Amino acid sequence: MTSTAQRIEVFGTDFQNPVLLAAGTAGFGREVAEVIDLTGLGGIVTKAVSPEPREGNRPPRVAEFSGGMINSVGLANPGLDHVASVDIPWLEANVGVARVIVNVVGSVPDHYAAVIRRLTAATVVAAFELNVSCPNTERGGEEFNNDPEVLRDVTIRCCDATSKPVIVKLTPNLEDLGRKAAVAAAAGASGITVINTLPGYLFDGAHKTARLGGGRGGVSGPALLPAGVLATTVVVAETGLPVIGVGGIRKPEDMMQYLEAGASLVAVGTAALAHPRVPLELAKWWARHA
Repeated sequence: MTSTAQRIEVFGTDFQNPVLLAAGTAGFGREVAEVIDLTGLGGIVTKAVSPEPREGNRPPRVAEFSGGMINSVGLANPGLDHVASVDIPWLEANVGVARVIVNVVGSVPDHYAAVIRRLTAATVVAAFELNVSCPNTERGGEEFNNDPEVLRDVTIRCCDATSKPVIVKLTPNLEDLGRKAAVAAAAGASGITVINTLPGYLFDGAHKTARLGGGRGGVSGPALLPAGVLATTVVVAETGLPVIGVGGIRKPEDMMQYLEAGASLVAVGTAALAHPRVPLELAKWWARHA
């Protein structure tokens, strides 16, 4: 990874700054385009794309707590056909020089490859991010990072499906994060994203039931910052691959924690849900201080 005139060269392309919108928090860009200038960001990681449309988990899907948020959206998305015919053309027309990374999900390994094969020719797509670590779905197949053989298989299939970079998104909730990252690297991954949300559960005290319709969910927000920074140091040391650091980023000091740990790029999620202009403010700060 190199930086020239404040631009960052990584994953075979250049990013105008290191700030991305994290997967799942900004849809496919259009959902936030009226409140944030997407063209000023380093890039956007799309909502997860599966071969078929998914309705997601039953509501309520989001609950706040003092350290952040827990969600059980369940990877709801309109499906590959809609994304290819509607969302990708919109991104091509509206993101300017911001790079697009497509987040991919499936219930079996070849579902991931099928999405990638369909979208790889789109010029706006700079890379693909494999969501193999989502903790808030009961559909199966989204915690492939727990099994090294399955992780290797899905990574190889996806790398064979495209000439574009494949980035594997892992959770720190693994027996050996460094070893799993090394498995992905050996299978051809161009980079690693850490971290995905951590599994969690909250009760509604008044009714003694779960606060989320799906029961368990994924924890995100400020509480994840130290876990994400640690995971970044582990993955960089183990693989030497470029890392996208995610989790708990709200202000420049948080972003710099990841960059100091060796991340090439950072992605902002929960903070942007509460304050949509945070990512752009971080990008502007970086431009002034890089």
